[in-house]
Amino acid sequence: GVTRRGGRFKMLIRRGNVEDLLSMQACNLMCLPENYQMKYYFYHILSWPQLLYVCEDFDGKIVGYVLAKMEEDAAEPHGHITSLAVLRSHRKLGIATRLMRASQADMQQIFGAEYVSLHVRRSNAAATHLYQTTLGFRVNDIEAKYYADNEDAYDMRYYFDKRLHGGKVQEDGSIDWSEREEAEVNKKESNNDKPEKDKKEEGDAEKSDAKKKKKKRR
Repeated sequence: GVTRRGGRFKMLIRRGNVEDLLSMQACNLMCLPENYQMKYYFYHILSWPQLLYVCEDFDGKIVGYVLAKMEEDAAEPHGHITSLAVLRSHRKLGIATRLMRASQADMQQIFGAEYVSLHVRRSNAAATHLYQTTLGFRVNDIEAKYYADNEDAYDMRYYFDKRLHGGKVQEDGSIDWSEREEAEVNKKESNNDKPEKDKKEEGDAEKSDAKKKKKKRR
């Protein structure tokens, strides 16, 4: 169960199914300004049924969900969080964290994802805190006017090998990129320490992989 003031509520985190889609859409409409037609939910559940999770409360009502997909044709296969929502009445119970971790685990274990990406509004401090502090995401980039109302988005990533690779949002809204800069310096030093033969073999392997991916996309 999940502890809450005034008692304990039984919360079930499980994979979503077709019968849950209307409830997921209703939850989305109540929680978020980014809304989707039903065919978009069907597209996700038919393509990546393993990555959709819902949270049921004690009477079977859907109170939260995560809608996710795979970007399998990208240079690095990775998962993407399309939408995450929890009803206001059930927030601060750890539901969003559990939904995210369930979907992320399947991205890695079933699809071999190297990382998971998502977008979040720059003004959404609560969501940014969840992704960055609780789940370990870092800012990869800022996408200007990403949303329909022209608000910018943080493009955030979490690498499953737990490497810190991006910027960290500060309390004043600025981004500290020191983790990324340090990682780039370490990578450069590591490459400089390798024998020339190893560098050549790695370069040849990267070219070969690039050719295979290009051929696959045709």
